[in-house]
Amino acid sequence: MTDRPRLLLTLASIAVAFAAADTYVVVLALPDMMASTGIPIDELQRAAPIVSGFLLGYVAMLPLIGRIADLRGRVPVLVAALVLFAVGSLVTTLAYDMPTLVGGRFLQGVGGGGLVPATLALVADLYPVQRRGVPLGVVSAVQELGAVIGPLFGAVVLSVADWRAIFLINLAVGLVLAAALRSLAPGPLAGGHQRRWWRRVDLVGLGLLGLTTVAGALVFVRPSELLRDLTWGQLFIPVVGSGRWLTPLGLLTLLAASLFLLRCVTAARPLVDLRAWGRTAREADLVGASFLAVALGGVILAFATADPKIEVFSAQGWWYLLGSAVATVAFVLHLRSATRPLVPPGALRRTPAWGALLVSFFVGAALIAALIDIPIFARTTVHGDSQLMAALVLVRFLVALPVGAVIGGYLTRTLSAGLVTAAGMLMAALAFVLMARWDIDSLEQAGSTVALLLGGFGFGLALAPVNAAVLASTDDDVHGLAAALVVVARMVGMLVGISVLTTIGLRRYYASYEAADIPSVREVCGGASRCSAYNDLLTTLGIAQEQAVFAGAAVSATIAAVLALVLFRGAPTRALSPADVLRSGG
Repeated sequence: MTDRPRLLLTLASIAVAFAAADTYVVVLALPDMMASTGIPIDELQRAAPIVSGFLLGYVAMLPLIGRIADLRGRVPVLVAALVLFAVGSLVTTLAYDMPTLVGGRFLQGVGGGGLVPATLALVADLYPVQRRGVPLGVVSAVQELGAVIGPLFGAVVLSVADWRAIFLINLAVGLVLAAALRSLAPGPLAGGHQRRWWRRVDLVGLGLLGLTTVAGALVFVRPSELLRDLTWGQLFIPVVGSGRWLTPLGLLTLLAASLFLLRCVTAARPLVDLRAWGRTAREADLVGASFLAVALGGVILAFATADPKIEVFSAQGWWYLLGSAVATVAFVLHLRSATRPLVPPGALRRTPAWGALLVSFFVGAALIAALIDIPIFARTTVHGDSQLMAALVLVRFLVALPVGAVIGGYLTRTLSAGLVTAAGMLMAALAFVLMARWDIDSLEQAGSTVALLLGGFGFGLALAPVNAAVLASTDDDVHGLAAALVVVARMVGMLVGISVLTTIGLRRYYASYEAADIPSVREVCGGASRCSAYNDLLTTLGIAQEQAVFAGAAVSATIAAVLALVLFRGAPTRALSPADVLRSGG
């Protein structure tokens, strides 16, 4: 392989890591983001759309993006995803209320999610089947590294600037990476023959885009100097009614944006070829992708908007699930009738291909217990209300993930994908068994670090072989779709897993409460409304709840291990040894 494809994959991996970091950076920035939209810090649940909006964009559009990557090329999708991520970062930076903030996060999710299947498919394009393990492990490692980098990156930026600076950096990095990928892409990987784009820039379209961006930014920001000016201030007064977009400047922005879109669909060489992208989207089955997006969106909203500490679904959860079920039925019927469906017939016909989706689902169902309940356990026992200290406990788990991912990719070259995946998930199951025995002071002992490192390493070990199995068992023209479906399966597993495990934990909590026959708070505290003795009783119940969650996660991890051993048999992921070559007659 030449240096150019390696550099191309390196840039794509950096993009994946940066987008993954953005998933976690919001953890520290969320209080400031809430304050900027007028949400009090004690009404955290009202900020749930900031998180669920990103998840919705990340997951719901993945299958369509993966299919487009198969039809149009990996690099065009990578570049488009980075540009969309950058646009979402800009909107988030300038957001002035909850709808604009959620809209920006949704665009970031679509762009960030689209990077993953395109990068995994790029690995399949650049490496033969038996040599994909290590690069797949590296991609998985940098993706999980984002979980460690994100909070640290956010903390550094927030120490010197406000939360908007985080997304301004995202904007700059996204555009730089998009330009670098576009300039490096060879013709076949770019989805066509390389053309010197700087000789065919649509200056009219560029001007309209610039006008839209500048005018739109002024509508969002509304600089106080201009507002107070007697002349320029007229641009910010609504022509009719009320609202920023009914001002002369807002109407100018909408007009410029409309003209830019019109230019993109009518010009011979537009700045953004919306006609070609539209044709590709229709060829990828836009209708089927819409049904699937609604189905996935219903699942995401049902679970992601709930508070995992106290409830399984949000108040509207069952309605979201009903809509998801209707959309799923419509999607299945559409697949049977469409001439060119989103999932081509036989795309996942081999057992390791559809088996990878099942394994990924249970991996996600177990992984979410670590990501959510380890910090909850830390706050329940030794770190009180300190979100930062609880997150640092989780870092011990997260730092082992990328290490395991690289080693898992290396082992996949010589061992079967099923064996490596099973070994990793059994390590994770053992770690959860150890966590299920934690008590009030366990996190202050060295044994807790062993369990955290073992769990993180085990999960990391399983990532690359799952991707290797699905890519080795599907045809080249559906690699993007297959990689996307594996990611979707893991994300859905995480959402369903936290629901089921929360149910198990809450039942254990209330069963322990009834068994302990705990008296009222005033009886325990001698008439006071709260005391340390009563808090200790509640802490004991909380520990029992988390122990039940960890035990359930151990079961899910074990199921993933067994499924991998059974379903990944025959996945051609290993490099052939001399003995294998002789047996095959080579």
